[in-house]
Parts: sequence; C-alpha cells; structure tokens
Amino acid sequence: MRDDRCMRTTVNIDDDVLAAARQYADARGLTLGEGISQLVRATLTERAREGGRRNGIVLLPSSPGAGSATLDDVTRLRDDLS
Repeated sequence: MRDDRCMRTTVNIDDDVLAAARQYADARGLTLGEGISQLVRATLTERAREGGRRNGIVLLPSSPGAGSATLDDVTRLRDDLS
C-alpha cells in the first residue's frame, strides 16, 4: 500500500498501543506503518460516520434527507409510550 504520498515521521506511542499495532500488522502481512495507517483511517471513517458530538452529546447517524425532530414530535412519541 506504500505510495509516493507517504511521509516518514517520528511519533511517541505507548507500549501497549505499539504491541497491538504490530499484532494487527503482522496478522495481515503489513508493515507496521501500513497497519497503523489502516487503523487510523478506520477510526477516522467511523468517527465521520458517527456524526460527531454537539454540546458533549454523541450525535446519532441519520439517513440522507431525514428531517429534524421538533419538540412536538418528541412529546407525541413520549405520550404514545405512556
């Protein structure tokens, strides 16, 4: 997976994280750098899918074109459960 867009750099990684990254890379026949790149990309992709946080609350993913819920919607749903 190495290409011309790679950059050589030095980072400090905790021993347990390094061991896990090595195990991940070894199990897949990757170099350590390739394994770490895959893990970071997967994490970034998952976070983008999650939608992030607002006011400290994790936002749930929504479907494209989904509308917004109003207070009346929430009240109606709450009352339906009662």
